[in-house]
Amino acid sequence: MIDRIYAIGDIHGRYDMLLDALTLIEIDGGAKAPVVVLGDLVDRGPDSRGVIETLRNGKAEGRDWTVLMGNHDRMFIDFMKQGRPAHPRLRAGLGWLDERIGGRETLASYGVDRGLCEAEIRAAALQAVPQAHIDFLESCPLSHETEELFFVHAGIQPRLPLEWQTEDDMLWIRAPFLEHDGPFPKLVVHGHTAVQAPEHRGNRVNLDSGAGWGRPLTAAVFEEGRVYALRENGREELTPAE
Repeated sequence: MIDRIYAIGDIHGRYDMLLDALTLIEIDGGAKAPVVVLGDLVDRGPDSRGVIETLRNGKAEGRDWTVLMGNHDRMFIDFMKQGRPAHPRLRAGLGWLDERIGGRETLASYGVDRGLCEAEIRAAALQAVPQAHIDFLESCPLSHETEELFFVHAGIQPRLPLEWQTEDDMLWIRAPFLEHDGPFPKLVVHGHTAVQAPEHRGNRVNLDSGAGWGRPLTAAVFEEGRVYALRENGREELTPAE
């Protein structure tokens, strides 16, 4: 049984914030602390490459890190493998390369000129992005669970068993999950829907505090049924909202 486990919310290319979060975790729990990263490693921030390389190298060195796939990671994979800039879950007219989604910032971290047209930018990306990075993202699981916790990027379909959840829901779901106020099979720890600060809703904990929009990245620890956000001055307990 794992008595203490850490989690990091959506990183979105903020390599600098990732290093800070990993430092806070190591101070609190040591170098061998188990960590779950909730996906969305890429897009919007300036150094998606650095984020992927750091997490990939850490796992290769034997760190107890579980890195989940997020919907932005899936869009990056699909663009590299299939040249697919759009996704049916995005609003009409939006694609991965749109400035609101952030794909061009991801490719820029690999040295690809963000001003290229769509055909040119994919050709440049195929030359610039290491296949090992795409392989790493594609190997990321969709969820991770302990006896009491279920870690996932976006959430789950309420009233369905955990083993019946689909990739589409685990990467993209919002309203049915966020609006559900009843219990889930386990406490769900997720990101995907950016909030101003980490939230504990009783049945779920949202750790996407908006790093992709310039707000702080959240690292948290789950221990003995309690949840704490890690701050520079120590732990701050997150309690269920009234």
